[in-house]
Amino acid sequence: MADRIPFRVHPMLATLVDRPFDKPDWIYEEKYDGYRILAYKEGSRVTLFSRNGKDRTLSFSVVADAVRKLAAETLLLDGEVVVFDRHGVSHFQLLQEGSASPSYAVFDCLYFNGRDLRKDPLSERRATLQKLVPDKGTVFLSHQLLADGIRAFEEAKRKGYEGLVAKDLASPYDEERSSKWLKVKVHQEEEFVIAGYTAPTGSRVCFGALLLGAYSGKQLMFVGKVGTGFSRATLRSLCRQFQPLIRKTPSLVDPPREAGLTHLAPKFVAQIAFEEWTVDQKLRQPVFLGLRDDKLPEDCRMPDVKDVKSSYAAD
Repeated sequence: MADRIPFRVHPMLATLVDRPFDKPDWIYEEKYDGYRILAYKEGSRVTLFSRNGKDRTLSFSVVADAVRKLAAETLLLDGEVVVFDRHGVSHFQLLQEGSASPSYAVFDCLYFNGRDLRKDPLSERRATLQKLVPDKGTVFLSHQLLADGIRAFEEAKRKGYEGLVAKDLASPYDEERSSKWLKVKVHQEEEFVIAGYTAPTGSRVCFGALLLGAYSGKQLMFVGKVGTGFSRATLRSLCRQFQPLIRKTPSLVDPPREAGLTHLAPKFVAQIAFEEWTVDQKLRQPVFLGLRDDKLPEDCRMPDVKDVKSSYAAD
């Protein structure tokens, strides 16, 4: 059928690097803190999929309705569904709370009116977007920062963004993690596996802190405990969801040595804000932001940016 897109895609993922840089013929975009969403417009039908293939059309029906109004018969967009605070900064926690209407920051176009754009350079895909997507509204073109990468990072830092994403304008759309898209974080936020919890103390209900882990190869490594960021309602909700996952043996290969731990099967993923990684690869000052059902536990990896440093250190 003419109004059908003949394929489904996996999102292109950016590789984390540990400091800002500047390269010619790269652009620097605001890094949004929300849900990665692929939007398929096929005639009057619009379907929204998360990065792990879950249908989010009903969850973000306002976004789906706005995509439906775009001037294209067939269209495949890549972007982030977000909710902004009063300063214009996106926060995953606000999106999860559902207290405000979401928007869709679009940063790529992979299919347009019968034409597959994935092999075209980003510069051409971005030009297509600029003709289709307005700068403001429920669906809007992602914010491009200053042309100099170092100054773009300072801009992101000054405005309180989570970070920036640097993109090679010559790059095609690769359905994997790529060194042609690089992300630099201003504020540390990451996803971690919930591997268990400690017993509550004092007036705390349900549990004291969550045990967090990330994978190194096939081993789930302990990265620390998070005990802040929970309302009483969140504590009770999480406790109910944890009960079917309780196990006698730890899923962590190096669990903390203390009494009163409850171990869980590694099924849930938490979004965590934190100050920094310590030298022994533990989280400093972590805060719980919410659960992520659009991320798989095995996608939560121990940090490793050294392999990418050499690709830009000499520029």
